[in-house]
Amino acid sequence: MTAPMPLLDLDDSEGLSAADSEGLLRSVAMGGAQIRATASAVGEGVISRLAGLRPRSVVLIPGAGGARHGARIALALVGDSVGCPLLVLDRTPSWAGPLDVIVVAGDDAGDPRLVESVDSAVRRGAEVVVAVPDEGPMRAVAAGRTMALPPRLYASPRHTMTRFLAVFLAVAAEIEGKGSIEDRSAVLGRIADAVDAEALRDGPSNEVFHNPAKSLATRMSGRRVVLCGSGSVTTALAEFSSVSLMGSGLNAAAAELSEVIRSARALFAPDATSRDSVFHDPFFHDPQLDGALPTPPARAFVFATESTRGEARRRMDALADADLVVAADEDQTNVVISEMEQVFVLASRVDMAAAYVQLTGGAK
Repeated sequence: MTAPMPLLDLDDSEGLSAADSEGLLRSVAMGGAQIRATASAVGEGVISRLAGLRPRSVVLIPGAGGARHGARIALALVGDSVGCPLLVLDRTPSWAGPLDVIVVAGDDAGDPRLVESVDSAVRRGAEVVVAVPDEGPMRAVAAGRTMALPPRLYASPRHTMTRFLAVFLAVAAEIEGKGSIEDRSAVLGRIADAVDAEALRDGPSNEVFHNPAKSLATRMSGRRVVLCGSGSVTTALAEFSSVSLMGSGLNAAAAELSEVIRSARALFAPDATSRDSVFHDPFFHDPQLDGALPTPPARAFVFATESTRGEARRRMDALADADLVVAADEDQTNVVISEMEQVFVLASRVDMAAAYVQLTGGAK
């Protein structure tokens, strides 16, 4: 029996591009453009009605996939700074009214739950922001009655989380009301620049050694992947990352770092039939005679921001095999970016790593 092998070399840029029939690499690289389009909408005053508003609550109602993960990350990032309760709910609550802001976001303009949520919020007199494609049933209920932030550029629904996160953060910043509209638009512009810079570093023409996304994909290959967060923000990011990697065919679990540490003995216990054994040769493995293939070893990937890097590194010592994943390498001491920018950069890197895993067959 022949052991599974990567279908492509990660340093074969021409082969990767030729194999990318779904346009995965281009779709991920559109992240910065999606955020910049949202920044343009903010600069045009699309949500200026919210400026300086003092709502009773801000309710995020996300669709499935990227919108839901974007809402969870936004809650972790700015939930304590909005000045009113920030909630993530499945639909417009029965108590919503003119004192509330409802943000409905998703990729599917025909999702009945999202359509009903917009209709209910409008009828109750709430301020409503809609970040859903302007088509189908959604157009019928939202037209002329809401603040519309539809996508201005197409990207695969697998790669829209950063756009939704940008929308949620833009709404929070508008309500907070610090600075001018131009200032708030510029913040998103800087995030878009950081994501674009990451996309350049992660491009197919850059070799593994100089490519964070390819390096991440290489480290995940042939492993049971455990993604960890060192706080609420990075744990939400780890949960998003596990779904992104699942889309590439790679099974990955996500948890808070302390939970992984508690399970370290079971996770990293040596396997008596380890594939690293000198007696294991996958080429001659016969499941009828030799039984099931040995369990791949586990490797943890710990997400951290600059403010939590030191603590995360210390806590990682309890894990037998773990990599620290941060936005900037230790040798990039001259690079200073905000926590928000770091989160966007890491999300973009994971999406690109997932694309490389899928293209090379590394999840098989």
